[in-house]
Amino acid sequence: MGHHGMDKRFWICGIVVAAAALILGLLVHGLLLRADYQALATLYRSQEQANAQAAWILPAYLLLGLAMTWLYRRMPASDGVDLGRGARFGLAVALVSYVPGHVLAFVGQPLPLSLMLRQVALDLVAMVLLGMLLAWLQPHRRGLLPPP
Repeated sequence: MGHHGMDKRFWICGIVVAAAALILGLLVHGLLLRADYQALATLYRSQEQANAQAAWILPAYLLLGLAMTWLYRRMPASDGVDLGRGARFGLAVALVSYVPGHVLAFVGQPLPLSLMLRQVALDLVAMVLLGMLLAWLQPHRRGLLPPP
């Protein structure tokens, strides 16, 4: 197999994962934790200020999707779809990103412990799902179609 460059499959997988990450992010932070954030509105930007910065959401999730795809492809290729491996990969990525990020934000911002724990738990689940999506997409595969 060898190492692939940034081929078509890399970009397609990266963008699909980015889109899924955006949807999960909106679900977790825009829906499930929305009431928590609204109750602590004074700690965050106003809705108007946040809306003015909203364009930054897209490059953030694009970075996440492309970087996860890039890292996943650095691992030795596995045969077929291995969802357990994808889940472990998602867990590992969460443990070096969202989990410490939420804990450190909690140190610097007067957030309730219960909110931080929910942020950690929900983003952990989201990242495990993204890892499983990557395993299902098989970004290592050469062609765009599965072999006959």
